[in-house]
Amino acid sequence: MSDGVRTGLVGCGKVGLTHALALSVLARSKFSAVCDADLARARDFGARFGVPAYGDTGEMVRAERLDMVSVCTPHPQHEAAVVAAARAGAHSLVEKPFAADLGACDRAIAAAGEAGVKIGVMSQRRWYRPIVRMHKAIDEGKIGIPIIANVVVLGWRDETYYRSDPWRGTWSSEGGGVLVNQTPHQLDLLLWLMGPAAEVYGQWENFNHPYIDVEDTAVAVVRFQNGGVATLTLSNSQNPGLYGRVHIYGSNGASIGAQTEGGSMFVSGMTTAVDPPINDLWTIRGEEDLLADWQAQDRAAVERENPLTFYHDRQVEDFLESIALDRPPTVDAEAGRRVVELFTAIYRSQRDHAPCRLPLRPENGDDYDGRLVPPPGINGVTSK
Repeated sequence: MSDGVRTGLVGCGKVGLTHALALSVLARSKFSAVCDADLARARDFGARFGVPAYGDTGEMVRAERLDMVSVCTPHPQHEAAVVAAARAGAHSLVEKPFAADLGACDRAIAAAGEAGVKIGVMSQRRWYRPIVRMHKAIDEGKIGIPIIANVVVLGWRDETYYRSDPWRGTWSSEGGGVLVNQTPHQLDLLLWLMGPAAEVYGQWENFNHPYIDVEDTAVAVVRFQNGGVATLTLSNSQNPGLYGRVHIYGSNGASIGAQTEGGSMFVSGMTTAVDPPINDLWTIRGEEDLLADWQAQDRAAVERENPLTFYHDRQVEDFLESIALDRPPTVDAEAGRRVVELFTAIYRSQRDHAPCRLPLRPENGDDYDGRLVPPPGINGVTSK
């Protein structure tokens, strides 16, 4: 594509702005159009970037001869945008999570396969330097086999956040809570570092957000195909937010880890500053003394690279390159589906009061793929 990849945007909200800023400056991108169900909003948004606005994804792709769209709608609407783009001949880079349920994932994958186009799913934390170091150490066998993992995210979301968009905090328009919206990044990192999951036992609750329907907390134990295990503690219930951490422990006794978030979690379009991601655990023999230097390097990087956009831009760049060079994107649709499968397993495990074996198939029914049976409530805490 000598004239670049003709790109467009579907969903002119907060995270849509982050995508638009990337698409408007990256060398391979020729940012050409925007689309939103609210045409007036799309026109205002498009005027900011000097591109035309549309109210229909397929119409936009065909009229502007787009090669690729960024899909930034609320999660339950991702499928429709991907399918419309695929049928019109465009690749899709989809914001996390890939979809709110497994059936939507599978229909989007099928449509892309029929059209011969690619799907990528945003998980920009894979580009964090501390995470890259961890993945490289595992690939090089420096910790033996990854046998234990701990993922802890203790964040906070206040009522202002949930009122900032009308779709937040409900099963029908958001698809879930902390599992679906705030922690897909950490779930993706877990699966990328540990490999495919085999069995999940999980529980969820809404402890202190009575004005939303969805969970603000979830815990789980995961067994992996390689025999390893993990514990997950994921919550929006801690005020102030504390941190997000991913730690991996190896069969040779070595441990590696990263703090991916400090304080409350990043909110696209709302957060103005974040702590730099750092390695906070490293006991590989002969490399123990590297930790302080890495932390200094990563803190210094914030001075020259805005962490609110830098890693996001790297993944958009990767997807554009995958189109231009006709190679798979680093985070593809199957990786995105595995995250949806993992959080779906947690919901179904609580519903069925039993461990949930993977792989999972979509379920036909009206309980949003296993998540509408409310938890019983603990110590007087009840859910809506």
